This record gives sequence, structure tokens and C-alpha cells, in this order.
Amino acid sequence: MFFNQTKRLKVKDIMSKDFIVFDSDISLRRCVEHIALNNLKEVIVRHHEKLTGYIKFDDIIKISLSQSFPEKKLFDIRANKPFYLNVEDTVLMAKDIMRENQVDRVFILDDEKLVGVLRTQDIVYKLYPKIQANEDLYELLWDNVHEGICIIDNKGTVCIWGRGSEKLYGIKKSEIIGKKLEEFFPTALLLDVLKSKEPVENIIHSPRKNTYVNISALPLIKNGKLIGVVSTERDVSEITNLSRELEFTKEKLDYLQVEVRKMNEDKFSFGNIVGKSKIMTHTIDRAYQVASTTSSVLISGESGTGKEVFARAIHQSSGREGAFVAINCSAIPESLFESEMFGYESGAFTGALSKGKIGKIEIANGGTLFLDEIGDMPLHMQAKLLRVLQERQLMRVGGDKSISLDVRVISATHRNLEDMVKAGTFREDLYYRLNVVNIKLPSLSDRIEDVPLFVKLFIEEFCRENHMKVPDISPEILNMLMNYSWPGNIRELKNMVEHLVVFSKNNEIQIDTLPEYINNKDDKTINIKNEKSLTDLIRKTEIKAIHDAMKECGNNKQQAAKLLDIPRSTLYYKIKFYDLNQYL
Repeated sequence: MFFNQTKRLKVKDIMSKDFIVFDSDISLRRCVEHIALNNLKEVIVRHHEKLTGYIKFDDIIKISLSQSFPEKKLFDIRANKPFYLNVEDTVLMAKDIMRENQVDRVFILDDEKLVGVLRTQDIVYKLYPKIQANEDLYELLWDNVHEGICIIDNKGTVCIWGRGSEKLYGIKKSEIIGKKLEEFFPTALLLDVLKSKEPVENIIHSPRKNTYVNISALPLIKNGKLIGVVSTERDVSEITNLSRELEFTKEKLDYLQVEVRKMNEDKFSFGNIVGKSKIMTHTIDRAYQVASTTSSVLISGESGTGKEVFARAIHQSSGREGAFVAINCSAIPESLFESEMFGYESGAFTGALSKGKIGKIEIANGGTLFLDEIGDMPLHMQAKLLRVLQERQLMRVGGDKSISLDVRVISATHRNLEDMVKAGTFREDLYYRLNVVNIKLPSLSDRIEDVPLFVKLFIEEFCRENHMKVPDISPEILNMLMNYSWPGNIRELKNMVEHLVVFSKNNEIQIDTLPEYINNKDDKTINIKNEKSLTDLIRKTEIKAIHDAMKECGNNKQQAAKLLDIPRSTLYYKIKFYDLNQYL
């Protein structure tokens, strides 16, 4: 149910699909037989595969009374000129075309193909019920709005009297609609607005003894003419109840904030970071150890390795009660950098908001400020940021008052900041201020054994979001994904998994949907039976690969690791993880 149903109604919604197209050389006798058999209203004439017009059933009947009827063909009859509309055009547009051209039907096309006919009777039978539905909907609205609503026409006659007005004044709509408002309320403000044509807003009014309402009334102007007045009225005695509701709402909000914080802690905790490789486990342990301190952290690594994920996990584990505020230094125009970071006071510069604006650093007060792509920060801003970090105070642009800060700073970059310091494009003093603790995230190629975990996670997430059944993935495809270097890291892998799921068939990911640059890799597939559980599939694939490699290398772990193309430390981890004690 929605408003303006008649305006949004399209011809495809009410058109008739009962029509017939005849070539112009068909006989009228055969034409009449088809019309009678199918109860049609007209015949559409086609000549050399082109629609040339239409002939009404009534016209054909008149001609059939002539003596020459048996010999006549459709091209002997003058066809009416057709008017066409697209399926997406509105019914109101069709109505206007019919009225302007004095026709009783239009023909509907979809990609230049005839798909329907819209006749006057279709509009009468199908459009007017929509109009009635609109009227019922508006009446439902008036009756369910909490405020009292009254609408009078330009003569002062009551047209609308909502249920709120009934409760407010104790007058039923059946008693007042169609009657003059002044008969019930001689001093009503609507009557003043009707005379002055000027709106009134938030006026405390007493329409009867011991009743006080806050009333607003507006004149209704159409095409420069006054057609009526509408008013909304609220009993001011409800203010007390609203205040109590506000207190309850605040309590609920405080509770929800606690719950949201708990949910965020679960979502962005270290426990939810994907990775069981030795290098990743070491990186997580290092980040967890520094989380509880106030030390600045610099997270480095290639794009797509999850730097913000680590930053959020550090914040959630820090116990800081303030917000986590992320700033992408490469996405802010240089001219807006200072105002975005530090905020500004009213009138600080041309185009500034009249009330001023709080900056990102101030929002992060008591929490964590995450400076993503710190290497892209302009040099002049680096100096100002350094001063704020050193003094733990900031001053808004155009302001004269210092604001004390308690902000933990986490930075991230894919650039080599040391090289930038040597080149003079990054301040050395700021570098040492930010790089108290450095956490380097490994690329996906350095933790390739984690690829199956990401594949499983991304498949399940995408299928859950799109209400799809989780498809199976073969060991062959999984091994191809593990043999690829993933220069775009986790972000590239996620996009690839979504691509594979979208084009899966029969609930199975197809190998031919892999791009050539992955599909052409040397085949290192380990042949095992396909499993419904991706976790089981990964486990059995890795166990069999280790067995085969150790057997081929005579239980020499160094050679087996080389054969599997993984670090020796990773092989040790896998052997312990899968309890393959015979190789220890």
C-alpha cells in the first residue's frame, strides 16, 4: 500500500494482452471468425511485417453487412492510426494521449514489440478502483495521525476531520464534515487564515473551556488560488508524558550503547581475525600484547592485508571507552585536511557551517584515532599533527580555546616511510612519534595456508548476505587458489570468491569460471573425494598432501616443505595441528 498509486501506475499494470495481428491480405470473413471466436475488440493490421493500423470490431461488422463482404480483405478497409506507448509509461500519460487525440485505445510496445492494448474501459475498470484506494488510504492517514487534523475548503466548509480531532474536541466526523466550521468554532484560527491567506505556526489556542492546544494552520494554494486551509493541533498536556518517555528512551539508549559496544567487541576482536599460519599467529600475539598500552602503533603491509581490521582489534582490546575514528588520509582533499582533522568554529572560512563543526581528532577523544594511509598526509599537516600529539591539545580552525586530548593513535601505510623520510617527503620526527611499535602484516602469499580459511569464510558470508545455498568447491579449484600469488591480497581473494559463487552452477563452483591467470597455473591438485563440508575438504586435502610429500621425500621435512612450496615452519605447524606425530 502506498500513496500516489494513480501517478505511479504504469500501462503494463492494467493493459490487456488479448489482441490479434493479421496480415493485410487476409479475408474479412476469416478475420470475423477469429474475432468472434476470441471475443476481441479490434484487429491490428500488419503489412510487410510492419504494423500499419487497427480496425475496430464495430467497423468490421458494418462492412460485413455489404454484399461485397466475402471478397474484401483487410487492406480494402481504411485502418485507424495507432498511437503507441512504452510499457514503462504511466496510465495518466495514456489517458492524456487518448483525450488529446480523441481515441479510445493505445498500443503498448516493449523494445518495439507489441505486447498489449490499453483501452478506455481498462482505465475505467482498473484505474478508478486505484483512485478509490487512494482516498481510503488518505482517510486512514488522517485517522491514524496523533495530531488533530482539519481541512476546510475556500468557503469554510469542513472537508477532513481526523480521528485526532474527534478525540480532542469530542465531535464526530459525521457531525461536522460538510458543515461550516464557524458553526462549531466561531473563533477558529483556520477562519482567520482563510481571510488573511497567511500561515500561523505554534499558537497556543483555547477552542473551548479548559482545553489548550498548540495549533499550526497553513493556506492551501493551487495555481495561485486559495482552495482551502489545513491545520494540525496537539494537546499541550502531553508534554509531561513526552518528558517521561524521553527519560525512558535515554535509559534504553544507554543500555543499547552498552550492547552495541559488546557486539563491536565480538566482531572486531582478535579472536575473529582469520589465520592459523605461524606468521599470522605471531603477528596477532604481537598486536594483542601492545593493545593494552597507550603506545602509538604503526601497522605496515601491502594493500588488502587487513590493516584496519588489526587497528579495530587493538582498539577493542585496549579497554578505551571512547570511539574508534578512522581517517583515510589519501581520500581527503588537501584544502580540507585541517578542518576535517581539527574542526572549525563558526565563520572560520567561506563556506563554513554556521554552527561550526567538530573535527575527527576531537571525536576520537578518549578513544582511538586510526590514520589510514598516513604516508599520503600533506607535509604541512604532518607538522600540525605532530604538535597536537606532543602537546595533547588541539585548537579548532578559527578558534582561540585549546581542547585537551586523550587519544591513542594507530597509523597504517603500504608505503616505506623510512624511504620517504630519507627523500624528505615525510617528517622524521613524526615518523618516530608514530612508530613506537611497528606491526608488519604479512601478504597473503606469505600465509598461503590461510587461503582455504578465507575461502570458506567469504563463501559463507556472501551466501548468507544474498540468501544463497553454500556451493561445493573441488580440491582442484582450491589448490589453484592456493597456488596463486594474490598481489591484491585478501581483498582480491574476497572479490574472486564472490565471482566464483555468483557463477556457480548446480550448487558447485565451476573451474571454467576461474580467470585464465589463475586457471593456467601448474596443476598441483590433490585428488580426494569431494566433501560437502569445506572444513573437512581443507583438512583432508592438507593431510593427504603432507602424507604424499613426506613419503616422496623419505620423511625429510625440509625437502617435503620445499616440495609443498611452504616454509618449513609452516609444515611443522601443520604436522602438530593435524596430530601427525609419526613425522615428529
